[in-house]
Amino acid sequence: MASPNDELVFVPLGGLGEIGMNAALYGFGPEENRQWILVDCGMGFGGEEHLPGIDVVYPDLRFIEEERHNLLGIFITHAHEDHIGALVEMWPRLRAPVYATRFAIGLLETRRLSEPGAPKLDLNEIKPGERIKLGPFDVEYVPVAHSIPESNALAIRTAHGLVVHTGDWKLDATPYLGSLTSEETFRALGEEGVLALICDSTNVVREGTSPSEADVSNHLAELIKTAPQRVAVTTFASNVARIRSVAEAAREAGREVVIVGRAMDRAVDVARECGFLDGIPDFRTPENYGYLPRDKVVAILTGSQGEPRAAMARIAQDEHPDIALSQGDRVIFSSRAIPGNEKAVSAIINSLIEQGVEVVTDRTALVHVSGHPRRGELAQMYQWTRPRIAIPAHGEALHLEEHARFARGQGVEEVVRARNGSVVRLAPGKAEIVDTVPFGRVYRDGNLVIDPSERAVPERRKLSFAGLVSAAIAIEEDGEIAGDPIIETMGLPAKTRSGEAFDDLIADTVSDVLDGLSKAKRRDPDTVENAVKRAIRAKVNEAWGKKPACHVLVIEV
Repeated sequence: MASPNDELVFVPLGGLGEIGMNAALYGFGPEENRQWILVDCGMGFGGEEHLPGIDVVYPDLRFIEEERHNLLGIFITHAHEDHIGALVEMWPRLRAPVYATRFAIGLLETRRLSEPGAPKLDLNEIKPGERIKLGPFDVEYVPVAHSIPESNALAIRTAHGLVVHTGDWKLDATPYLGSLTSEETFRALGEEGVLALICDSTNVVREGTSPSEADVSNHLAELIKTAPQRVAVTTFASNVARIRSVAEAAREAGREVVIVGRAMDRAVDVARECGFLDGIPDFRTPENYGYLPRDKVVAILTGSQGEPRAAMARIAQDEHPDIALSQGDRVIFSSRAIPGNEKAVSAIINSLIEQGVEVVTDRTALVHVSGHPRRGELAQMYQWTRPRIAIPAHGEALHLEEHARFARGQGVEEVVRARNGSVVRLAPGKAEIVDTVPFGRVYRDGNLVIDPSERAVPERRKLSFAGLVSAAIAIEEDGEIAGDPIIETMGLPAKTRSGEAFDDLIADTVSDVLDGLSKAKRRDPDTVENAVKRAIRAKVNEAWGKKPACHVLVIEV
């Protein structure tokens, strides 16, 4: 039973405003003392154009970190990186028990073991269809079809009603491997009475229904069978159904399978442990690739998103130690670029084409199908569950706004357009945003996790735009200049429009500034540093139209 002050709230900290970085809180109780569960803890990608040196971003969890004494558990819907990718790094800040299926636990453990010093997580296996009660929450794992094994929606029951958090899902009557999204199960939830549906928005802008994974498998089999020479298939490492279908097609075509990439190795190992690759012969290692006839090999590779250090990018640049492609080979991108990765993927494709490699993508053949629902599938979910409240989730602003309009068209009484940081009261009373909490993102920078407010990334961005000038000046006690200043530049053009070397221009500028300062002023390092820095930036801007970063070191001798 709920007390008069108890409220049920939904608080997204990631995933509502971007693709990826999914993290959502559900809270129950009075405002001053709520108990919480966290659903998913995923990462997003950092783009080199905007965040130089940053590979991935994590959700800023400071709000729940401060409330972690009331955090009862972390529930993982499935094992995609945008749902689990931040957990190993962020878990020590939360230290709550983690509930996940066997496959997700396997991938989390392999990730942890690959990162030196990573802490042991409190992982608890939960089976699809199982229910667990934590405090005021009764959480049921509801199997759904998606592009990774053991994907689940969550049916979250509380004294104020039932919330269905769909996670990532689609309808697929022939998923090749994995679960179905059961009409019977979701209709039963609808009959029970769904207070709120928090639902995937990724493909809401697309009409109709998604093709089946089985259709993709058939097309891949034909492409592998008809390939004249080598075949390379790049896909998400976690897409075990795709790996299995490629392996079975290769066997039918009399080809051996080589697995390339650490992420692919980890996913295959876990998939075998879980039985998803039963009956598939052991794969060959990259070292065997060069010894296999060109028409008897299929390589399954990481790097479908254009990651610069992954196998596909290295092969496209002819930099991989074991794997090479040449004219007449066929590369299949069995994937679709995540928003923000299109440029990197296109660069790889263009490089392969220039080398005479045939490239097949989802623009020319049915080699990939999304794991997310289109409008026809969404309509069925709304018909089955008949929620009183709809909150679009998992999408950028365009997807969330379009999904809100769509939900109203399905007759939903209350549609809340929440964003990261919104505190949405689901019950009692009318659903509405009643507050906001701190949210944002933190950056994985090498082996560190840094706050965006730190100067490192803005400074790198500035350096990438206008370069750096360094000047070292030695000044004696009496204010005389000791020797010539040492000038170093990085990222500047060699010459000005008039043909003068930039190094000479800067050296003359520094000399003019020092000559113009009295000996008394030269004895003040701060005065010298500021005068030289201002003069260099002004002179370079006059000649180039850009102001470089400038570092001046004044040494007293």
